[in-house]
Amino acid sequence: MVEKIIRAKEILEKYGQEHLLKFYSELSDEKKSKLLDDILTIDFKQLQELYESTKTKQNYENGKIEPIAYKSKENLTKEELNKYTAIGEEAIRKGKLAVVTMAGGQGTRLGHSGPKGTYDIGLASHKSIFEILCDNFKEAQEKYQVTIPWYLMTSEENNDDTIAFFEQNNYFGYPKEAVKFFKQGTLPMIDTNGKVLLNEEKMIKQAADGHGGVFEAIRKNGIIYDMSQKGIEWVFISGVDNVLVKPIDAVLTGLATDEGMLMAAKSIVKAGPDEKVGVFCKKDGKPYVVEYIDISEEMANQRNENGELVYGESHILCNQFNIKILEKLASNKLPYHVAFKKASYINENGEIVKPEQPNAYKFESFLFDAFSLLPDIAILRVKREEEFAPVKNATGVDSAESARELYNKFHNL
Repeated sequence: MVEKIIRAKEILEKYGQEHLLKFYSELSDEKKSKLLDDILTIDFKQLQELYESTKTKQNYENGKIEPIAYKSKENLTKEELNKYTAIGEEAIRKGKLAVVTMAGGQGTRLGHSGPKGTYDIGLASHKSIFEILCDNFKEAQEKYQVTIPWYLMTSEENNDDTIAFFEQNNYFGYPKEAVKFFKQGTLPMIDTNGKVLLNEEKMIKQAADGHGGVFEAIRKNGIIYDMSQKGIEWVFISGVDNVLVKPIDAVLTGLATDEGMLMAAKSIVKAGPDEKVGVFCKKDGKPYVVEYIDISEEMANQRNENGELVYGESHILCNQFNIKILEKLASNKLPYHVAFKKASYINENGEIVKPEQPNAYKFESFLFDAFSLLPDIAILRVKREEEFAPVKNATGVDSAESARELYNKFHNL
């Protein structure tokens, strides 16, 4: 422990972060050890560079932007649909598909104190989001006579609660051995002076590193190795909060396979020019997603000869990767984007400060930044009312109420 303290002090002194050990003597032995481990494993040089990046405006507008090709599931010919379905179903029956659900978030915005996946959206059945998602796996198990591996990416904050919830609910009737949990990566939050914040427990305040962190997390936690051992070829990755998600989709798998693509994604038609969603496009000839905050008004309103939005394929975080490209993506560092957030912290006097205005920088990587590492991708346009019912807000758009209505309508409940 003495050697660890000496080394930690050296690192902190080098980067001007000595305050992180100010309350060290007040901590339990377990927390002392954890704090030192955190200090010794944090890349403070990277953190310093990220802080410097907050001083300049990030520019995502450079490069040639063009529309991207897609296929509409609704408009596939009978022959195409049968072909893709047959190819996809064969792969699924042979155990070539796995699913990753990114479930690191808490239900705070919903007024829920636990992991978002444990939230009851108000169905008559009172199924949690996790159980709703699990229904897909049980249906596929019955249909294809195969148990599809389900990997759940949790966070430091909700991992134990998530596992306990699955245990309490007997994994919703799905085989326990088919479900694996692994933790998302984190990065420290820093204030406007570049100082790392301490949380209410006088430990380093960490924040999840964004959904782009899924690639590194599956490498660090041995998930890719586990998939390879199981003979997995395709991995569907999505968020936890879409209660109409279809993670086991023979048509999507068949389309990607038939077109020789290493990645396939689902899109829905953008509701209108002003909808706050990222859209698929090509940037300098490579697949790309331009976020709604970066899209110009002209680009958002551009329409083709049929009156459809030229840039109307919304990215809904439903992406499927061939394991070959997943291994490459997992070894590549994605760029970090800066978010300015309100973050409570412990000040130099040991007092808890709960700011009313944003006061700290959070750094996140975005999954879609990996798309440009691929030469091309297959995009399948699906119907919003059949596959997209997110639960993000307490009320209004993308709330439990709107998701419940879509879910009940789709399932004729």
